[in-house]
Parts: sequence; C-alpha cells; structure tokens
Amino acid sequence: MIDLTEEQIHRYSRHILLKDVGVEGQEKIMNARVLVVGAGGLGAPVSLYLAAAGIGRIGIVDADVVDLSNLQRQVIHFTKDIGVAKVKSAKEKIQAINPDVKVDTYYEFLDSSNALDIIKEYDFIVDGTDNFPVKFLINDACVMAGKPFSHGGILRFNGQTFTHLPGTACYRCMFQGPPPAGVVPTCSQAGVLGAIAGMLGTIQAAETLKYFTGVGELLTNRLLTFDAKTMQFLTVNVKHRDSCEICGSNPSIDHLIDYEQPACELKKH
Repeated sequence: MIDLTEEQIHRYSRHILLKDVGVEGQEKIMNARVLVVGAGGLGAPVSLYLAAAGIGRIGIVDADVVDLSNLQRQVIHFTKDIGVAKVKSAKEKIQAINPDVKVDTYYEFLDSSNALDIIKEYDFIVDGTDNFPVKFLINDACVMAGKPFSHGGILRFNGQTFTHLPGTACYRCMFQGPPPAGVVPTCSQAGVLGAIAGMLGTIQAAETLKYFTGVGELLTNRLLTFDAKTMQFLTVNVKHRDSCEICGSNPSIDHLIDYEQPACELKKH
C-alpha cells in the first residue's frame, strides 16, 4: 500500500472524490505498471492521461523519431522535438505532467526477439501501433504471457478498440491473421483526422484505469467502433473462438511471428 502525501491527495482529489475509486482505487493506480507500445497518435493521449492519473510505472516502446507530419495528431510531441526519439520526447512530457511517474523507454522495434521480455515487466499492455504485423505480435505475446491488453486502431475518420483479459476473445478470435501487405492502407497512406487519435486513445486510457480500479465493465468480448463523420458508435459482441490459433483449446501457434510489413510503416507511426 502507498501512503499518499498531502500533495498527492490534492493532485488526485478528483479521483478520490469518486466513490467508485477513492483512496484505495488511487493507490491501485499508483501501484500499476503499464506498457504503451507506440508513442504516436494513440500512444500520445494514452500516455498523457495515464501519467496524469498517477500510473506508477509507464513503459514506452517506439523506434521512431518525431517528424513534422506527426504533430497533427501526436500531441505528446512538440515542434521543438522534431528529430528527437519519440520515447525521449514522450518521457519528458510525462514527467513534466507528473514527476511521480517512473518512465521506462525502449528505443527499439517490438518484435519476436524482445516482446516477451519487455511485456513481462508490466501488468497491462496498450497497443498504440498502426500496423497489422505488430498488432498480431502484441496479441500473441500477451496471450502467451497471460497479460491483459487494450487494442486500438484508427484510419481516416474511424476507430476501433476492445480489451482482452485471459480467457476472453483476442484479436485472432476476430481476425485470424494480418491481411497481405499493401491491401489495407496505413495512416501515412490514407490519412487520418487528427482528433480521432485523441478520441480512441482516451477510451484506451479509460479502459486501463478501469482495469486497475475494477470500476464498471471492460470492453471484453465486445468490439467498439466509431465513425467520426456521423459520430455514430457501434458495439459488436464477439466470442472467444475455441478454434483460435493462439488462445483456443489446441493452439497451432507456439512462437511469436514477425509478419512482413511495408517499408513505409517502419518509419511512420
């Protein structure tokens, strides 16, 4: 347990006032360890809100540097950060918001060689990436390690998200494998309304905080999608698939896979 200081009680007073959170819930948040994969459009709002909430330890994985085109949606990075490693830029902003938060940075790509070693240090994983190969890698690594995670994806004016806990539907239960390279465009190819990243990222942050505090119902076995053009939200019920290649009764996948991804995605998050 954590004995909150007077400063912390004041900082987190709006959480503490919530009867569903209170001091006990805030202590759970402050003891939490969260890994955010991707310091881009989704990772930016997720990291900012988790830091503001007082998550005790935040890990950030990203191998990219800040580019001018990122600033339209990746609100954790400023113009002065162009050319700086995204993990370094993100850490600076997180600590400026809340010096209580411990920040671990991984200036590298998440792949089959390091994924399990990195995620084992954390209680909850947030997928803030924008390409299918890494999304499936995160899914498979979390299922293998028994880690809960939040999936998020955005493109053009649309977003989708769900939360996985061990035993609930995973990404492969819904989508068995990544589409062939080049079939589905990325944000860098098709564009994205900048505010969409904030809309979805804050939902992922809320799911993360709900997980640690036990408040409400998580987006498990449900896929939430929205279209910002019409501002319509849709929740689709999904089921854990017993024949799933990774989380089913007889999984056919027993190791992490590095799927091919277009070269442009290696530098654009």
